[in-house]
Amino acid sequence: MSNKEIFNNTEIAFSLKSDSELERAHFLFKMISIVPLVRIGTAATNFAIKAHLPVEGLIRSTVFDHFCGGISEEDCVSVIDNLYEKGISSVLDYSVEGKENENEFDVARDMVLKLIDFSKERKSMPFVVFKPTGFGRFYLYEKLGKGDQLTEKEQAEWDKIVERFDVVCKKAKTYDVAVLIDGEESWMQEAADTLVTNMMQKYNTEKPIVYNTLQMYRHDRLAFLKKELVKAKTGNYHLGFKLVRGAYMEKENKRANEKGYTSPICKSKQETDLNFNSTLNYILDNLEGISLVAGTHNEESSYLLMELMQEKGLKNNDSRVWFAQLYGMSDHISFNLSNNDYNVAKYIPFGPVKDVMPYLIRRAEENTSVAGQTSRELNLLNQEKKRRKSDRT
Repeated sequence: MSNKEIFNNTEIAFSLKSDSELERAHFLFKMISIVPLVRIGTAATNFAIKAHLPVEGLIRSTVFDHFCGGISEEDCVSVIDNLYEKGISSVLDYSVEGKENENEFDVARDMVLKLIDFSKERKSMPFVVFKPTGFGRFYLYEKLGKGDQLTEKEQAEWDKIVERFDVVCKKAKTYDVAVLIDGEESWMQEAADTLVTNMMQKYNTEKPIVYNTLQMYRHDRLAFLKKELVKAKTGNYHLGFKLVRGAYMEKENKRANEKGYTSPICKSKQETDLNFNSTLNYILDNLEGISLVAGTHNEESSYLLMELMQEKGLKNNDSRVWFAQLYGMSDHISFNLSNNDYNVAKYIPFGPVKDVMPYLIRRAEENTSVAGQTSRELNLLNQEKKRRKSDRT
């Protein structure tokens, strides 16, 4: 089977799904494909949770169990073990969003530290992940990014954010677990980038432990990466980057429009794709200094990365190159890559049902806006249902 066909193997793609799980996945993607239904469902779910209606059981048995590993890290163990039997690693993502006070930021830090402990016992968990705003207020990143002076109180708060980053990265290096730090909105990202670069300088001396994220719908990210590589070569440390297309497009364009500046977002999907693929090329050309986690559900970008690895004579499981997809999505990419010995990780969100709902709602809304994503999932699920039926006859 050629590289260009490997993602069509539905038997491998859905090998962990029982018939009933296959039916549930089909039902969910069918619902997600109907845009008005997603909007109504989102509003109704938000209302039900705020009104404390007893909907958690329903959410848990449908959308939550499909896209999340469980309500706690221990709850995720069977998912992690099942994936690893198929050669797929796990990145547990504590997907509790929108917290705003110091106590909650400490809770998020402690959760990541706990996950490092959890990971060091398991080869199946080579990474942990967190969002910069999980460790401190958005406002502070934004203010620093604008070059504004922090007040004495704000500076003390910022110092705590730096300390949270540092304690996590230090422990990760001690236990040889890599840390993926997510990208967020452009107007807070500059301060986050500076902080992550400082962590790389400190902890990536032997190999990449700290990974930043490049959102490639931003047209300035390849230029940023090139500057980072110059700094890393001068400072004698390694770079780690996760590449994604990006998750805040509507918000970015709206803010740029309202405030009258040029949007940092590429003008078209094609431009974003080109940007993503050019950066893949650049990283593969500089693999001695940059390690890569390609976070993509895009088949063409995945094929391109496979081809580039082949052209450069790299082994499929070269430790500097990882593919990553979200749990509950693009199993045809993840499982077939793993079956061909590539390094693959699934991002597995977890947390209390009501706290993870903002994440799940965003996931559903993103699926409705990504052209072809949901219909591709549905086609593959249909294909596998037919295959299983014909096998039984």
